[in-house]
Amino acid sequence: MTPLAPPVLAFVLVFAGLFGLVIGSFLNVVIHRVPARVPLTRESRCPSCDHAIKPWQNVPVVAWLALRGRCAQCGEPISPRYPLVELATGLSFVGVVWFFLATATTPMPATVVVIVAYLYFSAITIALAMIDLDTHRLPNAIVLPAYVVSLLLLALACVQGADWSALLRAGAGGAILYAFYFVLRLIRPGGMGGGDVKLAGVIGIYLAWLGWGALIVGAFAAFVFGGVFGLALIAARRAGRKTAIPFGPWMLAGAWTGIFAGEAIARGYMGLLAPA
Repeated sequence: MTPLAPPVLAFVLVFAGLFGLVIGSFLNVVIHRVPARVPLTRESRCPSCDHAIKPWQNVPVVAWLALRGRCAQCGEPISPRYPLVELATGLSFVGVVWFFLATATTPMPATVVVIVAYLYFSAITIALAMIDLDTHRLPNAIVLPAYVVSLLLLALACVQGADWSALLRAGAGGAILYAFYFVLRLIRPGGMGGGDVKLAGVIGIYLAWLGWGALIVGAFAAFVFGGVFGLALIAARRAGRKTAIPFGPWMLAGAWTGIFAGEAIARGYMGLLAPA
């Protein structure tokens, strides 16, 4: 694929960031309403005074700053998590677009579809991580449709010129990681939730599309991150050996490690094992 000219690339990245801010605003609604089973189409209201939120008060980040982090009607504080989720989404969208444009080897139409697929994964990553931290749940309403969306988008990328073997590898990777987590749950039912098992299949699809190295590194990184976090909590006396810790955020953190650096890490490791 021919690299984009610097001005065009800059425009694309700025657009991706702004689009990410808008999606982040929607994710705040998803994070709050999906676990509570509240319709996403319901009018936004202040949780303290139930006052309807005006459209300009939903402008990502800017509205929170303009309101000084408080409801315009009752003056109650608005959690800083709202603009942080919006900023995180915007930055993640910029990172995804930049990475896949910089590393693409497929025709531009296929690359665009792949970027859309990973932007979708970026959005559900933020939503699922926040929901799991809040509720220790990974809702089926988000996880299960991701199987269909991811495979359809990656199949469309193949139609546009991507390698069909990558799609077969993605399907196999999803099945393998799902089966691995399923076995872990059978061995230790209390240590792994059903939502983790379902999410593993989605993560396997996105990792294996990029390569087996990405799948292995991404899957392994989840346990490293989760283990380090758990040990840190125990050392700080904020958790015990039997304390339930949501694992979804670490699965997703591991997934993005695999996406951005998995193939490079795997090649470096294999290089160390190669005979001199």
